[in-house]
Amino acid sequence: MGFDIAFVLFPDFEELDFAGPYEVFGMAAKYVDTDWRVYTVGAEPMVSGALGMRVQSDYLFADAPQPDLIVVPGGFGTRPGMDDTALIGFIRRSGEGASYVTSVCTGALLLHRAGFLAGRRATTHWAARKELLALGDVDVIEERWVHDGNVITAAGVSAGIDMALYVVGVLKSAAEARKVQRLMEYDPAPPYAIA
Repeated sequence: MGFDIAFVLFPDFEELDFAGPYEVFGMAAKYVDTDWRVYTVGAEPMVSGALGMRVQSDYLFADAPQPDLIVVPGGFGTRPGMDDTALIGFIRRSGEGASYVTSVCTGALLLHRAGFLAGRRATTHWAARKELLALGDVDVIEERWVHDGNVITAAGVSAGIDMALYVVGVLKSAAEARKVQRLMEYDPAPPYAIA
């Protein structure tokens, strides 16, 4: 049985918020469950990230198939995105029909605006926690990822990889998630500790 995973793109999305989880789910679709399908959705045929990466949209908001899971990255584009009715409308529509709704970093602001964080626990980038809290009706948690109901939010940038691996474990098994992690050779050992 197919399982569709849609990455929602918008101008000035954070590249690793997108590319990290895309790598995880893409690897899972190739080596764990070939019935999984990973694709991008945007308002325009080509979307530029905050650092200039240009990503082609596989579908536009108007013609995208209903996904089983959505991934909403963060980035500087989330602030204007909160007032983008097409973007918020697509997140709301696709999320309502999805089994899981996920975000990375400040993508949580877009999930909040679309109505998915009301009364839930959630996380976001450390620099945006107060901003998310100020939106109201959300319990902001300081964790790498937070799973509340069918909504899973991840903290900043690299936490999206952790969250995506966690989701593979939820949907398949911890062993399959470890397989993807090993294929990616994802075993973080940064040269500098964060103070």
